[in-house]
Amino acid sequence: MSEEISYTTEEIAKLLRVSKLTVYDLIKKGELPSYRVGKQMRVDASDLEAYKSRAKGGRVRPAASPAPAEETPNLAYISPMVMSPSPGLSSALKPLVITGQDSILDILAKYIEKQNRNVRPLRSFVGSMDSLVSMYHGEADIVSTHLFDGDTGEYNIPYIRRLLMGYSYVVVNLAYRNAGLYVAQGNPKGITAWEDLTRPGVRIVNREKGSGARVLLDEQMRLKGISRFAIAGYETEESSHLGVAGKVATGQADAGVGIEKAAAMVNVDFIPLIRERYDLVMIKKPANMEWVETVLGILRSESFRSELSSIRGYDLSLTGTVVWETE
Repeated sequence: MSEEISYTTEEIAKLLRVSKLTVYDLIKKGELPSYRVGKQMRVDASDLEAYKSRAKGGRVRPAASPAPAEETPNLAYISPMVMSPSPGLSSALKPLVITGQDSILDILAKYIEKQNRNVRPLRSFVGSMDSLVSMYHGEADIVSTHLFDGDTGEYNIPYIRRLLMGYSYVVVNLAYRNAGLYVAQGNPKGITAWEDLTRPGVRIVNREKGSGARVLLDEQMRLKGISRFAIAGYETEESSHLGVAGKVATGQADAGVGIEKAAAMVNVDFIPLIRERYDLVMIKKPANMEWVETVLGILRSESFRSELSSIRGYDLSLTGTVVWETE
């Protein structure tokens, strides 16, 4: 079969008659070599045939080394992109899909693995809005969200109530974070407010649709009567806070929306404009209550808080506090 032929993850799922989750798991484990083309993950036909041959012979082994953990966020726009659990966990365990891009969620997954051996934590690197939609469709178990509602000035609850109507759920605080604008060191363009993004000579880099940072910018523009056509670079997208900060650091943009932590990692200045609440959402039903209690216990534990306290840019004073709960 020609090596010029390649397949998307959706096509592979149909060919193998498995779920996309299984395909992403195979990619992460290195059993299916893959590469990116634009915003798609693709697998060459020859590599797919090689995997099938190994599977038929009972010799399925990693064909290539999995990507290092620090590289995983580069796949944030794959929905859902899942990570394998730690070695030794049975594949028969209940998958527990945790959505979001913050490294806090990787730490949470590690704690869940240790404290509840009945579940198999998996990570999905998707934005806040897509996370809630995935939860509505039963494709996510623990959703992280930081969605600003301009009409109420509140985070998350207005969106959750609309998207999860008819569900029973609990919303618990993970952390508070400063959100604002990345600018070049020394802030040569003198950017200090949302309105400054409309000035001549200022170009931004945006986040993808559905991300919390994109919603924050869109809501601020709506409240201030700013058209997206008035902001140069509005259509230019990156799929992570680090990606946005990196574009600003290299001079490809003058500003971008994100959280404080990424600024220190790529040497840009940060203009804080809002304190955002970063929450977790979990569906309440009898089959979930054991691991829901596990998660609540972890969030309220001294060991978890202590580990998070070393990460710059987070306010943990209300971590583990239930901010909304339905019957």
